[in-house]
Amino acid sequence: MNMSQQPIGNLAPEFRAAMRRVAATVTLITTADAIGQRHGMVATAVSSVTMDPPTLLICVNHNASLYAPLIERGQFCVNVLMASHHELVACFSGQKIGETRFDTGDWRLDGGTGLPYLQGAQCNLFCSVNEVTTVGTHAVIIAVVNAVQVNESVVPLLYADGALRALGAAVN
Repeated sequence: MNMSQQPIGNLAPEFRAAMRRVAATVTLITTADAIGQRHGMVATAVSSVTMDPPTLLICVNHNASLYAPLIERGQFCVNVLMASHHELVACFSGQKIGETRFDTGDWRLDGGTGLPYLQGAQCNLFCSVNEVTTVGTHAVIIAVVNAVQVNESVVPLLYADGALRALGAAVN
């Protein structure tokens, strides 16, 4: 297929099925607005871009409650979840709204930025927005990583084939 051509027909069902086969680490992206109200959402569309400078990419739907506060603040935290944090996924994906999402889990505020972060996450990446591009329904956000906290345990919560999963043993 010529890549400059638009796909024929609606590929959404097939594309969704294909993407369900791509296992992804589950994260919570969090920020706080100008009055200190915390906002957050579940995300699997998170990827490193470069190590120099440390940069990552996140994708946020324009309709997500996190979108406007994140863009206005220009800072956020990516909290990489451990398998034991599975209960947070429901809280941050519609079961709860607004500040009540933060009633579950050990949430702290970073002293330097005031950003909410999950204590005990696999890692926390504190970021500043560098560039925002619109692609369809989503903002593709490139961010510089300003600080990182890393937990010694490596037990990531994964999402694959429509279900939450835990990582098994390493393959040598």
